Amino acid sequence: MSKLLCVYCASSDRLDPKYYMAAAELGVALVAHGWGLVYGGGKTGLMGAVARAVKHEGGHVVGVIPEFMKARELAYDEADEIVTVVTLRERKLLMETRADAFVTLPGGFGTLEEIMEILTLRQLNVVKKPCVFFNQDGFYDDLLRLFDRMLAEKFFKPSNLQLFTVATTVSEIFTQIEQADVAPAESKWFETH
Repeated sequence: MSKLLCVYCASSDRLDPKYYMAAAELGVALVAHGWGLVYGGGKTGLMGAVARAVKHEGGHVVGVIPEFMKARELAYDEADEIVTVVTLRERKLLMETRADAFVTLPGGFGTLEEIMEILTLRQLNVVKKPCVFFNQDGFYDDLLRLFDRMLAEKFFKPSNLQLFTVATTVSEIFTQIEQADVAPAESKWFETH
């Protein structure tokens, strides 16, 4: 089976249409670059848009969804595999394990929480896979500024900013994944004397 790209993104159906268009564009490009999709299993929002595009292009879709969401009929039933779990923690672990790389589209609390866990695991050398933020129309500019402040105030080391890349177009996402340097992260802890 092809490599799986884990996509974290919004489940909201109330967004500007440009976000759904970009998610669908990612789904098409994902298949064109020989990837399958692993994602949160939903049929709504950007999640549904990317999954439908992958499926439409003949790609492989793996959805991982908690039972309580599936019970509300939120699952994308056309997925090639639907893995049902009990908790969100199980969902994240399974997606992390199955993925060969991670892409974060615009999203809310859940999206941010998912990618921050992966970056934490990258920092600790538990995960050694490429991570890309899709900074569509500057969506993640404020988060990236916060990262700069964390660095300036010594909450982390300069090498932490190398644990991920930032793409502004869908084509850049795949260039960055293919050129990713996933060398071991620098030790998390500052030396104290």
